[in-house]
Amino acid sequence: MPRHKSAIKRMKQERVARARNSAVRSSMRTAIKKVRRAQTREDAQKALQVALSVIDKTANKGVIHKNTAARYKSRLTMYVNTLKAE
Repeated sequence: MPRHKSAIKRMKQERVARARNSAVRSSMRTAIKKVRRAQTREDAQKALQVALSVIDKTANKGVIHKNTAARYKSRLTMYVNTLKAE
């Protein structure tokens, strides 16, 4: 356990940040899963738009690196493009 006042404060801040980051990362993963689980190409494209937005917001908040966000977006877009139109 920290003994210095500043170390105690940092521990409290880290606890709050960890909870916030976990929630943001979870919502991003949920959005990605919705794209993968979409039944039709049209549904996947709608879900993709939401997912891309959520991924960008996650990167802007610093939860994930911008290059990681770019990789997620690229792979999701390629996946949706491979789906056949129904």
